[in-house]
Amino acid sequence: METLNNWKNLTIDSLSAMGKEIAVVLPKIIGAITVLVLGWLVIKIALFLLGKILKLTKANALSERINDMDIFGKGDVKVDIIKIILGFVKWGLVLVIFIVAADILNWKIISTEIGNLLRYLPRFFSALVLLMIGFYIGNLVKNTVKRLFDSLELGGSNLVSNLLFYIIIVFMSITALNQAGVDTTIITNNITLILASFLLAFGLGLGLGSKDVIADILRSYYTRKIYAVGDKITIGADAGTIEAIDNNSLTLVTKAGKFIIPIKDVVAQKVEIKPQSPYLDKSG
Repeated sequence: METLNNWKNLTIDSLSAMGKEIAVVLPKIIGAITVLVLGWLVIKIALFLLGKILKLTKANALSERINDMDIFGKGDVKVDIIKIILGFVKWGLVLVIFIVAADILNWKIISTEIGNLLRYLPRFFSALVLLMIGFYIGNLVKNTVKRLFDSLELGGSNLVSNLLFYIIIVFMSITALNQAGVDTTIITNNITLILASFLLAFGLGLGLGSKDVIADILRSYYTRKIYAVGDKITIGADAGTIEAIDNNSLTLVTKAGKFIIPIKDVVAQKVEIKPQSPYLDKSG
């Protein structure tokens, strides 16, 4: 009989404790549910009003202008300013409501982590804006360089413009990641090494490929110091009057016609300069 009384007392005490805990927790649960429901209604109303305001401010026209600029190239990516703003506002309000509900339920860890995420959103948004600015600047530079090369009738316009575009995008992406709080030390070091190697290879290739042109320019410089337009000279079997001296050639007018002689041949051969005299035949 005593055992039954003990069980009875334990059962009553357990139910009493559970009732007290439910009496304490139940209002918090009801309050959190109420906050979530009211918050959902507030979000719907706020998004509806904000959408109307954005349409009245012609935000769609701004989206069309950005898309016409081809910030992201000729791909299928289209920017909708209204959807982007509404999306950020929606999830910002959702996080705020979750923080309030978690505080009501005394879930400190959840409210603290959501608060940290909410404080991070401005950094993320600014990083996204930097990335979009990078795409815009890169595309602007790309189109400008391409038009410049085409107007000057220079080759390699696509290669140079695309190379500049991707260089700008890479550096703006690194800047955006830094703004977002991402450590880009390893990425920066690797990209710097790759870019330095590329520029070194490009410089060596350009130097080796243009050494003949540079040599001809130097030869023409010294040739102009020795010869002048109008001088009568004999180069090998050709005798005539110098008509012009360019960076890589010399134009010689003879009785047989006009000849274009490479500068390196002028320097390498023995040249006879005939003195200017009214008693000599003008044709040389």
